[in-house]
Amino acid sequence: MKQFLITAAGVFAGLVIFLVGVPIVLIGMAMQAAAPAPIPANTVLELDLRGPLTDQAPHNPLWGIGRNSTSVMSIIATLRRAEADDKVKGLLVRLPEGGLEPGMADEIRLAFNHFRAAGKPVYTHSQGLYPAGMVTTTYMLGRASDQFWMQPGASLQVTGVATEDLFLKRFFEKYGVVPQYEQRYEYKNAVNGYLYSDYTPAHKQATLSWMGSVYASNLSFAAADRKADPAALRRTLEAGPHLAEDALALRLIDHIGQVREAEQALLDKAGDDARTVDFDDYADNRPARERRGGGDAIAVIEAEGPIMTGKDEGGNLFTGGATIYSDDLADAIVRAAKASSIKAIVLRVNSPGGSDTASEQILDAIRFAKSKGKPVVISMGTYAASGGYWISSEASAIVAQPTTLTGSIGVFGGKFALGPALARFGVDVRETGVGGEYAGAFGLGQPFTAEQRAAFAGWMDRIYGNFITRVATGRKLPPERVREIAKGRVWTGAQAKTLGLVDEVGGFYQAVDKAKQLAKLEGEVPLRRMTPADGAFEALQKALGVSAASARTLAAAAWVFGDPRAQAIIDQAAEARLRSGGGGTVLAPTPIR
Repeated sequence: MKQFLITAAGVFAGLVIFLVGVPIVLIGMAMQAAAPAPIPANTVLELDLRGPLTDQAPHNPLWGIGRNSTSVMSIIATLRRAEADDKVKGLLVRLPEGGLEPGMADEIRLAFNHFRAAGKPVYTHSQGLYPAGMVTTTYMLGRASDQFWMQPGASLQVTGVATEDLFLKRFFEKYGVVPQYEQRYEYKNAVNGYLYSDYTPAHKQATLSWMGSVYASNLSFAAADRKADPAALRRTLEAGPHLAEDALALRLIDHIGQVREAEQALLDKAGDDARTVDFDDYADNRPARERRGGGDAIAVIEAEGPIMTGKDEGGNLFTGGATIYSDDLADAIVRAAKASSIKAIVLRVNSPGGSDTASEQILDAIRFAKSKGKPVVISMGTYAASGGYWISSEASAIVAQPTTLTGSIGVFGGKFALGPALARFGVDVRETGVGGEYAGAFGLGQPFTAEQRAAFAGWMDRIYGNFITRVATGRKLPPERVREIAKGRVWTGAQAKTLGLVDEVGGFYQAVDKAKQLAKLEGEVPLRRMTPADGAFEALQKALGVSAASARTLAAAAWVFGDPRAQAIIDQAAEARLRSGGGGTVLAPTPIR
């Protein structure tokens, strides 16, 4: 009956997609083909950061249909274009009530500062800041504007940052579940929640280290953008929470008012008959001549999400989730390397890692590009850790934000032995097979034998050794030094710079400048996006193809009905899939959500 219901739900979802999704796709294609609406002579762009925010736009044409999110890469590129547009007079930003991912906030802050340096004002408005996520990042963005507004009576609760982790050891012991994992080494804490009931000293040390670095960086920039003393700002914030009226008196914000008042103040500054334009509408309004490219260029290739082997078969088309597939990304890098007009490659990485074999396939493509005389520069987003660092390790140069979480040079792998737990409920797991003893090592019925555990531990050692070798080769560091700073430990970009794991601290456009320098290019060089992407009809074929499993179809239904909880469950399931299984996993924890 359960399978029947799943199948029936899948059929129903498929019909909904066909009857609703296909017409929307066709309408969307027709709308894209239509001429863009003219931009008013005096325009104020309105950017809303309160919705979902990704580092990169998903690589399929169906994502834009009914989208309620935007991407950092789109924001910074659009602001660069708006700087040179005489019709754009300013930018109004709606701030979220919680925190943004630190690397994202750093990138947007740089874009705000560049926009302001062009003589165009930025106003930010907040309806309250609360201790959810890295709220200091949102406060930092408010301080990076010309005027920081807050709604009357709103709360400013920027007193610090904290994170929580679940530890399941006692739960597993109660029900007889035996987690068996090998970690290389003590800082590789992605599976500590399965193995312990509290933070280990190494886990605690590493967490406090990166959190302290991010916190200090946020407050340092928040102070620097207003020429304030960082220590004094920190004392004032930590003495909170503050009401908006108190925050104004303490000079933590600039104005109190409703969003309509902040908007009107900026419109008045923009000139006669000034009007607001939605930021996404302006981004989509790019003239066709700007979309085409010719002549020498720098390729921009984007990679976001966990790293897996294979090709994208359309599993994320409707949910918007991001995954790096090694075949697709490696092919894109090789294609750029072979293109005579491409003189350098900037690879934007926002990934906590994943499969070691998939990471190695992508790294090999980078080696190929370098062998063709094409410099490859990595631009790191919020995460470029573990497998994300593996694929970056041998690039020509690495540029990271000060708060990027990187490093995590380590590996883990293992399984859950469920036999003892199932036996308590009268379920017995028995195994049979042929061949060597290791053939059944990853059966879930029983724990490893001593021989199986020793063989598996040796395999983890070899993967870890390979990782060390890649980093030592790429960063030109002695292997002994890499082993000292590895052990699975996560570093921020600022910390990684001092350790020699990254070359420069900065954002995407700093990486572009580095690529121009390495390729000996001068003047304005066009950027050509070569990220793997499907055409609309190919994407639709994937979404409705016979290879789609019931779970994927249900995910599509969740997209149709707009349930964000379904996406969160899918994301968690994908990460759990990477953590389990018999392979070596180069995946870092992702504590910033």
